[in-house]
Amino acid sequence: MDSAVLTLIVLGVSSILFATEVIPLAVTAMGAAISLGLLGVLTPKEVFSGLSNSTVVLFAGMFVIGAAMFQTGLAQKIGVTVVKRAGTSEKRLMVSLMIITAVLSSVSSNTATVACLLPVIVQICVAADIPVSFPLMSLAVAANVGGTITMIGTPPNILMSATLQATGLTPFGFFEFAYIGIPLTIVGILYMVTIGSRLCPHRKADVTNTTGQESDAAHSTRKMAICAVILIAVVLAMVLEDTIGVPMQITAIIGALACVLTGCLTEKQAYAGIDWVTIFLFAGMLPLASAMDKSGAGKLIADYVVAFIGNDPSPMMILAAMFILSCGLTQFMSNTAAAALLAPIGISIANSIGASPFPVLMTIGIAASCAFTTPVATPPNTLILGPGRFRFMDYVKVGLPLVIVSFIVCLIVIPIVWPFYP
Repeated sequence: MDSAVLTLIVLGVSSILFATEVIPLAVTAMGAAISLGLLGVLTPKEVFSGLSNSTVVLFAGMFVIGAAMFQTGLAQKIGVTVVKRAGTSEKRLMVSLMIITAVLSSVSSNTATVACLLPVIVQICVAADIPVSFPLMSLAVAANVGGTITMIGTPPNILMSATLQATGLTPFGFFEFAYIGIPLTIVGILYMVTIGSRLCPHRKADVTNTTGQESDAAHSTRKMAICAVILIAVVLAMVLEDTIGVPMQITAIIGALACVLTGCLTEKQAYAGIDWVTIFLFAGMLPLASAMDKSGAGKLIADYVVAFIGNDPSPMMILAAMFILSCGLTQFMSNTAAAALLAPIGISIANSIGASPFPVLMTIGIAASCAFTTPVATPPNTLILGPGRFRFMDYVKVGLPLVIVSFIVCLIVIPIVWPFYP
């Protein structure tokens, strides 16, 4: 059987298991990767490549730093301070946090932003005695939509601009994405504090896991200060990644080691602070995403969609098809890979009817960031899985309506800013 078909079968079975949670999510993810290896789609090395992926390393490092924030009492102190200033109104807190998250994600990695803010938000929820699941889901959504505001906010944006340049066209400007990114962010925030709030589960944080068995060091002002310095240094290094030339994964690990070496937490507490379900879930899905690209399964889906819209489609039909395809693929494979796959297809279709490729490529890039409906669609979604005590279907319930809303916003705004026939 063709490797692309085998990959789609594994994807289909995995989707059913994810939705029903008959077996744990991490087991399903690793099982999918191993199945692809047994079927010959992936090599043994590729099956376990996710465990050494740089994003997984980033996860581990930031989990340790987050644990240090709890062990020293820093997260608790920040949480109590924020609650005193902002009050305990859940929606007021969410709007403030989502705006901060979106702004940070627009100029830095959305993964790093979520990793840094996650322990603080958990402790804010504990201090304010409000459910943690809704704020964390809002955090992930804000990080994803915030990344669409600038060219460097998310890899697909950079890729779309580079694709235009490679074909001899004027690339998108740095802030040009803001024309659609800002409306999408505003809509995302309004959605989460209204519809999303009703659809999202409201589960309290596991206080035992978040606060841990704190030692006397947890009340040490000196160690709290040390942890704060390490956190600030890590955040600044991540923001200035391109300037200083140190990858954020290395920064995260250095920060984690510094937390242990300075006594902010013990080695045992560092290991306990890592959410291994998140690690193995993400590591298991990366090979499947790679197989979608390598086997041609992603291209197979794209070809069917292109054939479906016909030889002489209307420009709006092209936008709709590209959004659905890009957004659909990115729920289970890398958004960068999905965007890279569809960019040349989008340009070809636009050229075939004499339309501008700009609205098509903008749609593909933005849709690739609308990764709201699965915990494996984007790293921020995976990061909040454990702390928010989410199930797979929680993402679907909250994310699917938001995808539909985003789809409508894109179909309205993009043709106005980037006309089909300028």
